[in-house]
Amino acid sequence: MQAGYPRLVGDIGGTNARFAVQRTPGGPLEEVRTLPVAQHASLEAAVRHYLSEIGLSVVQAGMGIANPVLGDQVRMTNAGWAFSIEAMRQSLGWTRFALVNDFTALALSLPHLSVQDVRQLGGGTADPRGPMALIGPGTGLGVSGLLPVGVDRWVPLAGEGGHVTLPAVTPREQAVVRWLDERFGHASAERAVSGQGLENLHEALCALDGVVSTERLSAAEVSRRALAQQDARCDEALELMLVWLGSVAGNLALTLGATGGVYLGGGIVPRLGDRLLRSGLRARFEAKGRFQPMLARIPLFVIDAQVSPALLGAAHALDE
Repeated sequence: MQAGYPRLVGDIGGTNARFAVQRTPGGPLEEVRTLPVAQHASLEAAVRHYLSEIGLSVVQAGMGIANPVLGDQVRMTNAGWAFSIEAMRQSLGWTRFALVNDFTALALSLPHLSVQDVRQLGGGTADPRGPMALIGPGTGLGVSGLLPVGVDRWVPLAGEGGHVTLPAVTPREQAVVRWLDERFGHASAERAVSGQGLENLHEALCALDGVVSTERLSAAEVSRRALAQQDARCDEALELMLVWLGSVAGNLALTLGATGGVYLGGGIVPRLGDRLLRSGLRARFEAKGRFQPMLARIPLFVIDAQVSPALLGAAHALDE
């Protein structure tokens, strides 16, 4: 057994918690499992369940979590878990417990993704040492970036860019933003560009069109009806989510000077397939006036890996 190994890595979202183990330095991630968050009382309970299931003890752990990590105490925004990082480390007997924001972990994985892990949506060739931007709708809207330092090091950005104000371009978008603002007090990007956001958009369109709905459609159902071309309003809701994703991603690209590419992560976008190509996502990404030529050169990459890249990023968080 090498010092610090085997170690546990995790990708903790609002809906699912994914775990894996790494037995040796630079070794593959093994025993990848997904546990529903709602079925476990706490993160520690989920970890104990996983380790019992695979019959292994670990020395240390690194995880990304869908939440700000601002100190020792963590209370998840989109789930009921709350815990002390140090108390959990002691309870589980680990020598080290590195916890970072889930999109910080995902950002750390970007330089290590293979060509099989991504699909490109337009743009040119990425600068291999240029800043990278990361954004992805899932339960919420994660945003991060990765900045080059020296020859071979990268520094991830930890922030809450998903809560920037949602930009409206068309009169229809302005009406939706007003509806979201009245409902939530602030029309953030996450209120529209996420699973919950897709549900909000469908409800907003129904309200604006005077349609009385007997139920609130889930994000999965809105997507299903849109992709099957069964419901025009579901299709409009999905299109709004995608063009707003393009707008916010373009803003992020300009802010970071993301010549290394803009990566689209999260659990929703990879499932949309060719619908991405038919949407206005790429056009809205580039629609930045005088800076359109700059945006046109920046590639958009959809992260579509078989194993959650955030698990790999959590391992690199332990290495730092």
